[in-house]
Amino acid sequence: MSEDEKKREQAVGRALPEWSPCEPPPQTPLEGRTCRLLPLRAAEHTQELYEEFSKDAEGGNWTYLGYGPFASQEEFASWVQWAESLTDTHFFTVKGATSERALGVASFLRVEPSIGVIEIGHIHFSPALQGTTGATEALYLMMRRIFDELGYRRCEWKCDSLNEASIRAAKRLGFEYEGTFRQATIYKGRNRDTAWFSILDSEWPTVRQGLETWLDPSNFGPDGAQRRDLASLQTPRNP
Repeated sequence: MSEDEKKREQAVGRALPEWSPCEPPPQTPLEGRTCRLLPLRAAEHTQELYEEFSKDAEGGNWTYLGYGPFASQEEFASWVQWAESLTDTHFFTVKGATSERALGVASFLRVEPSIGVIEIGHIHFSPALQGTTGATEALYLMMRRIFDELGYRRCEWKCDSLNEASIRAAKRLGFEYEGTFRQATIYKGRNRDTAWFSILDSEWPTVRQGLETWLDPSNFGPDGAQRRDLASLQTPRNP
């Protein structure tokens, strides 16, 4: 606190003398035991993603996204080309560790290196990826890059406050609910109240430990069933 602030007796946030801006996330693969993430490439991934996403016959996986479902592969291809062209949002394709099949997408967005804040979003996993170990590991790998590789201070997760599946996923992964921004935006002609979640760098070691314990092969039986669920391995920070 400066001398002027002491004289005014105003409360201020803690000083960060050691802080320096982060690097933007690199466009390089993320490799895990059960999945790998590759930078999204329209020429390589469009057809497989369209085929996998089409297995969601009713299109319910698109309900809470600002785009989709798509009427044709050509329409979807235009979206993938748009996603690949973005410079402020970095899309990945998610594949199995040994599979060449594209099964989903996820991205880094709202990247603010100067203050160390980044969001994970645009998550769309095909039916073949949903509920699998690979789906969880994909998001763990993204968080590990954010905190361990790049040194960001805060990772955000936002979703429609009515998107119960996304809210469950955020809590399961260790994100802390912060509140809901009412009438935050409009998409697909309807209102969206946005629920905000975050993990801070000080919380990440505990969250990481829970994720790594869950992802360890010893946590799964011969039939692939988990022995302990991830939620039980996360330490509540705000009951």
